[in-house]
Amino acid sequence: MSNYIKEIFDKLSTIDNNYIFIISIIPYSIFLFYLYKNPKISKTIKIGFSLTLLFVLITIIFSIISLTIYDKSLVEIDSLHGLAESFLTITDFIILLGFINFLKKIEVKNS
Repeated sequence: MSNYIKEIFDKLSTIDNNYIFIISIIPYSIFLFYLYKNPKISKTIKIGFSLTLLFVLITIIFSIISLTIYDKSLVEIDSLHGLAESFLTITDFIILLGFINFLKKIEVKNS
């Protein structure tokens, strides 16, 4: 059984994930479309989820920079990788703030 699982993981590791990454923008765009149509969702949450696209754009830009200048992948250049990941942290923090405020409003209405 373990050899079978190992073979599956070996085959999965050969798949070029760039195409999966590109295609994943489509369902995320649909998610954002319906998120913005919902008036109950706060603007902070909407902005936070939209900033995830900025994180993706910055990651792509930093990947190109690391490949052209340093001839290495982004994960090998700690300063650029850390800077790109900091944008994800900021995005997650904004989403968290939006949900905290959203839950506070629900608690006040139910009290």
